Order: sequence, then structure tokens, then C-alpha cells
Amino acid sequence: MQKLEQVYEGKAKKVFQTDDPELYIVDYKDDATAFNGLKKGTIVGKGVINNQMTNRLMAKMEKAGIPTHFVKELSQRETLVKKVSIVPLEVIIRNISAGSFAKRYGVEEGIVFDAPTIEFSYKNDDLGDPLLNTYHALALKLATREEVETIEKYAFAVNEVLKAFWAECGVTLVDFKLEFGKLSDGTIVLADEISPDTCRLWDSKTHEKLDKDRFRRDLGGVEDAYAEIMNRLLSHDAD
Repeated sequence: MQKLEQVYEGKAKKVFQTDDPELYIVDYKDDATAFNGLKKGTIVGKGVINNQMTNRLMAKMEKAGIPTHFVKELSQRETLVKKVSIVPLEVIIRNISAGSFAKRYGVEEGIVFDAPTIEFSYKNDDLGDPLLNTYHALALKLATREEVETIEKYAFAVNEVLKAFWAECGVTLVDFKLEFGKLSDGTIVLADEISPDTCRLWDSKTHEKLDKDRFRRDLGGVEDAYAEIMNRLLSHDAD
């Protein structure tokens, strides 16, 4: 598989064309950002952890019948993925109140919901990724009704798989962000990443934060938290 020119660079990843028009190579960076890029930094080794964690969790999704863009891991930082056009909806599933939810609605962090919630935001950095509902998504033609329903179904299914797995690792899945893409034939698949960058992960007993909130909130121990969560995944990942 030949790596050709770079087609995209985001906050955490670079994407390259290959000699197969339907396949891309994703290269994970150690760059860290928060608050829509207002806060910038580096988390040493983050790219390696996020790449390998994402790939293992994507493989779990495939086993659970949730289609993904994952093809195969090429190296510590690089992965071969199917080319997708990203649906410009960020999908957030929440099991427990935290972060912007707690702030927005004036509630404390740590309230366990009776059922998971879902919210969408418009994937647009210039606008600050504003929240929107299904009607807005349809009005803006970001996705069709069928696509939104498929995305919702997959997102809740991802939650069930992740919740169960992280519980085995002594970790509580608080909330997480997903992105979906469309293959050339229009099929919706899970894309982007599943990592401490995109998930809130708390130690089940101590509620210690083992995710990017340590960077966002200047809590220190960021690299240690990422290493700890990766170690737990590897020690419980029988796949």
C-alpha cells in the first residue's frame, strides 16, 4: 500500500491518499487541543495510544455488527481506513452528567441518567460546533432522516459495547463523541476515533479522570492517565 499526498490535517490526525482510491492512511499526532482549538499543547505518546486503542475498539464494533471505516493497523501511529465523506454531525452519547452538559443545564457532574442521552452538534469549527436537533440537521441537509436514524441506532449500540467493555476494565464510560461517514455507495459507517480524546473515562472506584479532561482542566498527569487507560484495555482485550 503506497502512501501518497496528504489530503487533510485536523487537530489530532493527518490523512493521506493511497494508490487505492477507496483507501486512506490516517496518521495520529501527539498534538492536543481543547475548547475548539483555543487551548493547544502536546500529550507525548498520545498518537500511539489513540491509534492502537481506536483500532482495537473499532474491531469490537465490527464484531458487534456495527460497520466501521477500519481496515488494518499499519504501524504504531498509522492505520489503513476506508475512504469516507464525513457526515458533518458530531454525535455525543452521555450516560452521566459531565462537561458541557453539566455547565449548560446547571447540574453537578456525576448524575447517572436513567437512560443514555444523545445530542448532535454541527461539525463546524468556525461556528463553534453548535448544538442542533434532527429537524435542524434535515433543514441544513447535513443528513437524510434515514441516515440520522441509522446514526442514532449505531451510536446507542456503540454505547452498549463500550460500556460493557470498560466496566470489565474497572472504568466508567461517562460520555463520548462519535463521527460517522459515508462510503462511496452511501453506506453509513463509524469513522474517526474512539480514544481518551473523545471519551470521558473515570476509574469506577475513585472516579479519577483517565481522559483528555486532565489536559482541558490542567489536572496534570495527562500522559500517565492515557497510559493507564491503554494498559487496562490491553489487559482485558482478549481479541
